[in-house]
Parts: sequence; C-alpha cells; structure tokens
Amino acid sequence: MEEIEIKENQEPAAAVAAVAADADRGRRTEKIGIVTSDAMQKSVVVRVDRLVKHPVYKRYVRRRTKFMAHNEIEGVSSGDLVRIVETRPLSARKRWRVVEVLRKASK
Repeated sequence: MEEIEIKENQEPAAAVAAVAADADRGRRTEKIGIVTSDAMQKSVVVRVDRLVKHPVYKRYVRRRTKFMAHNEIEGVSSGDLVRIVETRPLSARKRWRVVEVLRKASK
C-alpha cells in the first residue's frame, strides 16, 4: 500500500481523491473495430459496432460509430479487425491510435 502525503492546508479526503485520480489516469479506453477506409497516409477510419438496449421496446439495437485513428503499423488495410486506444488529440478529428491488428481481412 502506498503512503498518502497530505499537504499543508489540505483535507485528508482531498488527498485520497487525488491519489485515486492518479490511479485512474493510467487507463485508456480501448475499442475493437473494423477498418472501413485506409485511403489516407497515416490514418484509418475504424467502425465500432455495439449493442444497445432500446429504452421502450427492450430489444437490442445495433449501433455503429466511426473513429479516425492514427496508424503507424504497416499493412493495415480495409476490412482488418483492429484494436484502437484513446490518445491525446492528434488533429481536429483524430483522438485514437491503432495498437494492433487482431485479424487480417480475407482476400
């Protein structure tokens, strides 16, 4: 267990909250999706599908979201299943980065 340092004029609860915030900062959101476009040089568009329960009908509805992701990996093409991770803003629309290719598209 780590030692919690309480600064001068700081409440103990605030010190514990600061340590908890530092622990959460290390986790980044990861998503798995299919590459829909690789026409750009170092960017890809990734489609992420998810199931959402309808609030009235209680049936599951398929929702899709498109993310622009930075791609440094060679050989990523349209149709590949990839894992993307949240990162700092890289451009106006890019806030994700391709980490690995999980499955190559069948040709």
